Amino acid sequence: MTTMTGFVTVSTVVAALAIAIGVLAPAIAMGRSIAKALDALARQPEAENAITRTLFIGLAMIESLAIYTLVVVLIVLFRNPLLSYLVGK
Repeated sequence: MTTMTGFVTVSTVVAALAIAIGVLAPAIAMGRSIAKALDALARQPEAENAITRTLFIGLAMIESLAIYTLVVVLIVLFRNPLLSYLVGK
């Protein structure tokens, strides 16, 4: 196995692990926030508008963490900054 093949293989495995771990935390956070919002709606149905608005803003911020993880993984896979060191050798 050449150095380039090993580097690409390791980069792919690390990218797969990063996306798996990077999406797990936002998924858990989304589930918890939705559960808490439904609990709050059950307790105070008259505050539905405020709870829903706050929930959607929070969900958008949580989802942005997963999107940032995806962007970093795609950069590592397709435009790896360390690849130029191997090509120069």
